[in-house]
Amino acid sequence: MKVLEGINVLDFGRFIAGPFCSALLADYGADVIRIDRVGGGEDRFIVPVTEQGEGALFLQVNRNKRSMTLDLDSPEGREIVRKLVANADVVVANMPPRTLRSLGLDYESLRSIKPDIILVASSAFGNNEAVRDRVGFDGVGQALSGAVHIAGTPDQPQKAMVPVVDFATAFSCALGVMLALYERQRSGIGQEVSASLLCTGLNMASGALIEEALLGLDRHAMRNRASGYAPSDIFKARDGWFITQVIGRPMFQRWTQLVGRPDLLDDPRFADDTLRGENGELLSDVMTGWCADKTLAEALDALEQARIPASPVNSPRQVLQDETIKAAEVIRWMDYPGAPKKVPIFATPVSLSRTPPEIRFRPPLTGEHTDEILADIGVDAKAIVDLRARKII
Repeated sequence: MKVLEGINVLDFGRFIAGPFCSALLADYGADVIRIDRVGGGEDRFIVPVTEQGEGALFLQVNRNKRSMTLDLDSPEGREIVRKLVANADVVVANMPPRTLRSLGLDYESLRSIKPDIILVASSAFGNNEAVRDRVGFDGVGQALSGAVHIAGTPDQPQKAMVPVVDFATAFSCALGVMLALYERQRSGIGQEVSASLLCTGLNMASGALIEEALLGLDRHAMRNRASGYAPSDIFKARDGWFITQVIGRPMFQRWTQLVGRPDLLDDPRFADDTLRGENGELLSDVMTGWCADKTLAEALDALEQARIPASPVNSPRQVLQDETIKAAEVIRWMDYPGAPKKVPIFATPVSLSRTPPEIRFRPPLTGEHTDEILADIGVDAKAIVDLRARKII
């Protein structure tokens, strides 16, 4: 039996933070119904990769779900939502509070239908009145947190090109759901789970922010070097780039032996991690000289033998060909209608030994399961035909 078998989830989420939260719940056995707009929501078609236009990230964050289409602005659509909520345990909707209220998806409206309902409502900036209805995406969370300022160069800030804040917010929301479900077993009532891109970004940047608050160093961008230890940088071998990170005296000692510079171990400029970070450019220069005449494989093998963390800087193409990633068995290749090849769907990041997660079926087409979901709540075939004719579904 799956951990969340018997838990019913309604997913009104869009883009990443909401949909990936519900995908994680689905991986552990929850029955997740994605509520799509008639014709498909806008997040379905970003970076299209199939004949119908489904986007690359949409496929990853919507596996294991069923889809129904519904006009939420119509009275009939609102009534169907009420029936679905009456049978649900969790509602996921990453929208500003004002939007939730207008759609009848705010917590007060939902619990009037089902007192033990759990609402998962992540937003850009949180629930305080001054900021709660502002909109934002992943990059806004990154930039506000200070992370973009200390990346790149002093002349050109650089955000991460993958949506790290969105995905981390989704993980937080999934944890919140599990906590709320656990508490509901004792209290018998539900509650609202809140998260924000802003708070996620601040947590991720907290080391730099606490350092600034206490020491006032006003850090600036250092490209790929770390500020608090070294050598930590991206280096070029003869045939490719790799990253390595040396932290702590024992590892630094092994590194000095590896690069043939044991004299650096007792150099006062490199006496601890903080000093090594401050003088990291010098250590990066040593490392650059060491690997300049080596192949990528030679450099990585030597670092592995010295027990120093390192990896190639893979392109997306190289990721899909990487032998380490293949050996880890973390990709599920799935057929999808209209896709030119099998789609790589990436495994649930956390597993359980006895009740593991499972990617059971592909992401849904728009409204693929509308008829069966309506039948489940007692709508007969004739009524379904009528709803479709009037574009309610």
